[in-house]
Amino acid sequence: MNVPPFERTIGRLIQKFHRREELPFSAAVSFPLIVRLPDRSKPGDGIAGTIPFTCVVPPSPTAGFDHLSHAPHDGDGTRYGMSRGVASLSYRRYAATTEISTACVQEFNREMARKTSACPACGGTVEFRSTMSLVTVCPYCHSAIARQDRQLTDLGKVAEITDSESPLQLGLRGTWRGKAFRLIGRVQYRHFAGGVWDEWYVAMPGGKWGWLSEAQGRFGILQARMVKDATLIPAYETLNAGEKLSLGAAGEFVVAEAGTAIVAGAEGDLPFSPTLQATHRFVDFEGPSGQLGTIEYSGESPQLFVGESATLLELGLAAAALKEVSTETVGAAHLNCPKCGGPLELVAPDEAQRVTCPNCRSLLDVTGNKLEFLSTVKPPSPDLKIPLGSRGKLRDIEYRVIGYVRRSVTFDKKYYWQEYLLYAPRHGYRWLIESDDHWSLGKPVPIGSIKRSYPTATYEGRTFRLFQKAAARVQQVWGEFYWKVQAGEEVGMNDYISPPFSLSLEVSSSNPQETTSEINSALSEYLPHAEVEQAFGVSNLPRGWGVAPNQPNPVTNLVYLQWVVFLLGIGAIYALLPMLTGRVVDFGLTLWAAGLVSTIPLGSLAYAHSFEQRRWHDSEFNPYDTGGGDDDE
Repeated sequence: MNVPPFERTIGRLIQKFHRREELPFSAAVSFPLIVRLPDRSKPGDGIAGTIPFTCVVPPSPTAGFDHLSHAPHDGDGTRYGMSRGVASLSYRRYAATTEISTACVQEFNREMARKTSACPACGGTVEFRSTMSLVTVCPYCHSAIARQDRQLTDLGKVAEITDSESPLQLGLRGTWRGKAFRLIGRVQYRHFAGGVWDEWYVAMPGGKWGWLSEAQGRFGILQARMVKDATLIPAYETLNAGEKLSLGAAGEFVVAEAGTAIVAGAEGDLPFSPTLQATHRFVDFEGPSGQLGTIEYSGESPQLFVGESATLLELGLAAAALKEVSTETVGAAHLNCPKCGGPLELVAPDEAQRVTCPNCRSLLDVTGNKLEFLSTVKPPSPDLKIPLGSRGKLRDIEYRVIGYVRRSVTFDKKYYWQEYLLYAPRHGYRWLIESDDHWSLGKPVPIGSIKRSYPTATYEGRTFRLFQKAAARVQQVWGEFYWKVQAGEEVGMNDYISPPFSLSLEVSSSNPQETTSEINSALSEYLPHAEVEQAFGVSNLPRGWGVAPNQPNPVTNLVYLQWVVFLLGIGAIYALLPMLTGRVVDFGLTLWAAGLVSTIPLGSLAYAHSFEQRRWHDSEFNPYDTGGGDDDE
């Protein structure tokens, strides 16, 4: 028989093993294996991506090898690996001299292919939706059930998923980059600063898998990425929001957040044991063209996940396949103010972190279905120009006004502005901003899509110029919010303008205990007063006398185009009329006509220049100020 050299080497080792152990060469050998499923680590205690599995190995040194590879010495003897189907198996010293046969892998695959079994905690039927799943959550008793060497093990209870308005549900099928996928599990995380988000476990063909993240109406799909050079991943403590992050072949990114979160709940299949309230540290980053990713720092070594943002339609999750968005709100039957007992309505109960009681003016912390009194706040002053609860349609989306924040910056004096928090299911949050009686509509944009080079920033091909840098302070809150806002909260703010748009970058202060930081970016568009009045059914909104930073200049290039056309017309008359009629055109009269035609364009030019000067008058980065401003960012 022609046996490949590597297999002959293994065969000789096997023979030595049997002689040393005084076992007949014909005897089968049973030994424990540690099966490590590839690229599937996620934070949590318990099995952490491995399954103990006892394999019975046939004795023949020539029995059905698949793919054999030699791994580096690891201090515990030589290790040999073999892969087939869904599993990648590692064997330490005891197994290194024993033949690893096709039958062993087939045996493991058969065990992993079992889909249903009885829950060891309650006896109910549990289903493993994928051969790649290590854990499933029992739908009856909410125990985490793990596969452990031909039996199921109860790893303990996990919390139920908090009710949300997510359009996704287990079992949905979609496509990404031309490949089909199915949602088979979900983990819900709670941010240290409040708010929850969902990560859906995605099964793909060929034993591949990934995560579909969902937060505030934004979706992104990610897969594990191997990093050959571990030094490319910086230590958690060295990363801050807004900094550049280079990950070699994976690309260039911007750190969006360095933070911590806890496991709040889980359902369905999972690739790890969801230890309730387990804390993990993470760094989220974003790149140009929608790239995004996460570095998980909770395991033995950092884990890198890279992917891209996408809409539900881009993911092949058609609206007809999505569950209906619930219109129920959590009202008096479930939540009452702990201070006065009055009923409270939460418009987005799955994301609410702060709410004020309209009856006793209490600011309340929201944690699940629990409310905790924090402080008594003053009612809004000045009065709200758009009452909370109002509904309005802007840019073809109907929003509801759920919150109000009054903020300020201080230069020579305090400058105030108001922000109304808008909410629409499936679209998330927007901001209706009022400053000096001017209005803008703001929406979040990916920080990775913004390129900064002092004193400008570029987003989607549009160049913005730095207008101001300051510490923005919350002066007053009223209503419902998706983060733990309170008076006195400060963020570092950079505002860039390119009328009718403005670009705001806000960096939160680090949490002293957790060394966390976060950067949020928003694009705002100037709104005419009439559009705001029509959208929300209000009237007589005050008109501002000054010029807003992102207010469009009323003088457009059309005026100058018309000027050129008129001047060319006058020149044509002066040149052609003598040839056509034989009469000489008075040159002075022609000049007088040209001057008359130029009056309006020249006046417009002077007005446009004055308009821009007034726009930049209060900016420390005024381009019309020859003294200049700061020369660095």
